[in-house]
Amino acid sequence: MHGQILPEGWAEPKGYANGILCGSGKTLYIGGQIGWNASAEFETDDFVAQVKQALINVKAVLSAAGGEPEHMARMTWYLTSKRAYAENLRPIGRVYREVMGRHFPAMSVLQVVALIEDRAQVEIEVTAVIPGAGMGDDD
Repeated sequence: MHGQILPEGWAEPKGYANGILCGSGKTLYIGGQIGWNASAEFETDDFVAQVKQALINVKAVLSAAGGEPEHMARMTWYLTSKRAYAENLRPIGRVYREVMGRHFPAMSVLQVVALIEDRAQVEIEVTAVIPGAGMGDDD
């Protein structure tokens, strides 16, 4: 379905892929998901908890489209604090695996000055390729 691309002689990446080659299917673009619940309410200002909720939100959109975490080809994370991310790599890894399993797509992480929602500390966008997803006349 999706295969990781690793150029010969490169070190194995940890927690992401350098490239993902996708088979046929429907492409799903998931807009930035932040750390609030389905009612658009923040339950916490804890960085790791907001990461977990953002991942739960991504997974919910994937599921609504008939997809699973293993269909993710690319993730882009926008953070308001590089330091909070770096200081919490292990707990972030734990919540990632808890929500998404052990599928690691191509990923970029960027620090930004702010996000549109003042309490948001992380925003995650995803591109997924869902095999056999029937969402139009061109299946």
